[in-house]
Amino acid sequence: MTLRVYNTLSGNKEEFKPLQPGKVGMYVCGVTVYDYCHIGHARANIVFDIIYRYLAYSGYTVTYVRNYTDVDDKIIQRANERGITSGELAEEFIRAFDEDMAALGLRLPTVQPKATEHIEHIIALVQRLIDNGKAYASGGDVYFAVDSFADYLKLSKRNLEEMQAGARIAPGEKKRHPMDFALWKAAKPGEPFWPSPWGDGRPGWHIECSAMGMEYLGESFDIHGGGKDLIFPHHENEIAQSEAATGKPFVKYWLHNGFVNVNKEKMSKSLGNFFTIRDILNNYDAEILRFFILSAHYRSPIDFSDQNLKEARLGLTRFYEGLLAASQLMEQCPPPADADVTDGRELEDKFRAAMDDDFNTAQAIAHLFDAVRNLNRLLATKKLRKKPQVIAQIAALYNTLLKLGEVLGLFGSEPQQWLRRQNLAALADLGISEEEINAKIAQRLQARRDKDFARSDAIRDELAERGILLLDSVEGTAWKVR
Repeated sequence: MTLRVYNTLSGNKEEFKPLQPGKVGMYVCGVTVYDYCHIGHARANIVFDIIYRYLAYSGYTVTYVRNYTDVDDKIIQRANERGITSGELAEEFIRAFDEDMAALGLRLPTVQPKATEHIEHIIALVQRLIDNGKAYASGGDVYFAVDSFADYLKLSKRNLEEMQAGARIAPGEKKRHPMDFALWKAAKPGEPFWPSPWGDGRPGWHIECSAMGMEYLGESFDIHGGGKDLIFPHHENEIAQSEAATGKPFVKYWLHNGFVNVNKEKMSKSLGNFFTIRDILNNYDAEILRFFILSAHYRSPIDFSDQNLKEARLGLTRFYEGLLAASQLMEQCPPPADADVTDGRELEDKFRAAMDDDFNTAQAIAHLFDAVRNLNRLLATKKLRKKPQVIAQIAALYNTLLKLGEVLGLFGSEPQQWLRRQNLAALADLGISEEEINAKIAQRLQARRDKDFARSDAIRDELAERGILLLDSVEGTAWKVR
């Protein structure tokens, strides 16, 4: 199956054909570094991490660029409030962002440029637009003239006349058209600035991504990504200024991930439902957050809630339990050298078909669930140790699950350690301690020694009612959270 992606620009799924065979240039808008990242940032970055991984798995050489916006009104305001420079504030939150992305298990992009390190490229692009008659200087500012670009709003499918009717020129702005946007902003007291042909100032928000995208990927490249909230005005303005400067299509495929709601409401600090990545990782393993995000298609809205994270933990636990059982079996009974890997190939084919359909991770994970159910069925085979062909099937599924898990950034932990961490975390939710469980197991063992089987069953049932299942074996009694 050929990879097909949903292109926001056309509004359709299209066959993916990069501009250069075998190579992909991908630019994803990074964060404005003035605060800690929230669940929305987690989703966007995990989504494009998966796209990056899958393209590489599919054999492409990917140049992945994700920028830092390190000069901006919000950064300047927050720095002034704290009595530090905007550069100091930006560096603090760049470090915090990098820590959060590492905690989420993201692969590093090929390049992570900063806006402030590309001022000369930005100034050159602004000058090019002025020279082309697409932008104009006005009182130290430089604006893009939207009426000079016939295709303005082709990404967001909005109507310029309707938008113009509701727009106005704010006091102090020196633009000709209410929809014109700033490419360069004249310096104000207390703000960082750089010299330019139009006077001291700093770049507008949109121009930095065009300049950095062209610097690392060329004047035309394959994929530009970000959240749906960036379609207008940011990505719309990127298209306008880039194509007005070069006369070439800026990006072939525009990909946008869906919004994150919190308990079915829009996330907002005023509603008290605002969660940073650090808030979440204080209570949940990063892999659980990744699994939760990948359980929905990237373009669909997703509802973040404590209950949904707990369900994600249970789902991921099923995989780790199957992987642990399979690995323990293979240690004791190595599969034959000529093992049949048909089951593994079939699983990989289904996985690729799902991912080739616009990176449908939800469907891909459904196929992985089918595989782990099949794995558990095989592990339950009677006299398994005497059936090398079944062990071969188990090995094929086990190895393929790990291989495909790597594409999704899943199943990378040691299963026994991961399961123990989740059991302990789940105990906190249930309000029961490991010591209490072990004490109950000891009481049950004594009851069985005393042949008081009614007492033994009562202890087992009491724990089951509290969500703890006891697992008896020749090696003793273990427990797990139901």
